[in-house]
Amino acid sequence: MLEGNLKLQIGKFHLTTGDFSLPTTGITVLFGRSGAGKSTLLRALAGLEPKTIGLLKFNETLWQNEDTCLVTEKRNIGFVFQDAALFPHMNVRENLEYALKRSIERTESVESMAMKIGMEHKLNQNVQSLSGGEIQRVAIGRALISKPKILCMDEPLSALDHQAKNEILLLIESLAKDSKIPIIYITHSPDVVERLADHVALIANGRVERVMTLKEALSQMDSPLFDEEGAVSVIEGRIGESDEHGLRNFGNDLINFKLTGLDSRTCEEQHRLRILARNVSIALDTPERMSILNHMRVTIVDISPKKNGRVIVLCKLADSQTLMSEITGYSLATLNLEVGMEVFALVKSVSLLGF
Repeated sequence: MLEGNLKLQIGKFHLTTGDFSLPTTGITVLFGRSGAGKSTLLRALAGLEPKTIGLLKFNETLWQNEDTCLVTEKRNIGFVFQDAALFPHMNVRENLEYALKRSIERTESVESMAMKIGMEHKLNQNVQSLSGGEIQRVAIGRALISKPKILCMDEPLSALDHQAKNEILLLIESLAKDSKIPIIYITHSPDVVERLADHVALIANGRVERVMTLKEALSQMDSPLFDEEGAVSVIEGRIGESDEHGLRNFGNDLINFKLTGLDSRTCEEQHRLRILARNVSIALDTPERMSILNHMRVTIVDISPKKNGRVIVLCKLADSQTLMSEITGYSLATLNLEVGMEVFALVKSVSLLGF
């Protein structure tokens, strides 16, 4: 775990984290509004803010207390900034070599890292001639080539177009899976959280409010992740073969969604399905003779208080994953819905994250 309690004042902004404990496995996303203190916290964790005070430990190794403060190099942290911060007078190879020479562990070659980040054919190209996505690939490779104990990423997608963002997200997903290096990732975009996160740390007013799994974060009907588009469910499963109608099955042995508009790729690994609560309706009886492809039996486990005439109904699927439905208070009363009831969820629209 990366745990501690840090304080830092920069101008009028106060970082006062309170006690926190961040997992050192998978991807932990620091989520909060602009100005919440996400970047300041990440820099403090990395040792880049010398005025930081407090306690910080990484897997029982002391990084900072009132008597000790390890410099960034001693913490062995990889850092990817918003602007990449590559050396403009160097080519791709030289940028990677520079990081390798400064690393404690030199077990990775420049060529093998270039393969991992998809830049093996551009090693001799000057970084000033690269696209935004390629620049971030090199920045990620430079951070990883030193075999860091942890990788910190401060909104690396902020300057990229949609296609480049998706390509970098695919790269991050692949590297997280293959390298096993824990990642702390900053974003204020809920869709990035839903796609990448294993754990979510909610940051507000310079404080770590709570750290939880993605599943826990999405099961809270008043989650800050829902501020933009309303409540969202993220369902994990695998993609099956196409049928004669071009539909693809998604799910597992207990649940199944029908997906359209996908190519013929088969995917054995887990993927995530994103479903807006406002696109899920509730029925008491078995749905018949309708165009909605996805409907399934669920159990109501919670109902939110009415807000603006609407409520969120939290349902449990057959495999215990959760699905939210946003309906009117009128529908709630008319159907006489209660916690514990078995009903049918009708899912009108879904999107497959990262596909």
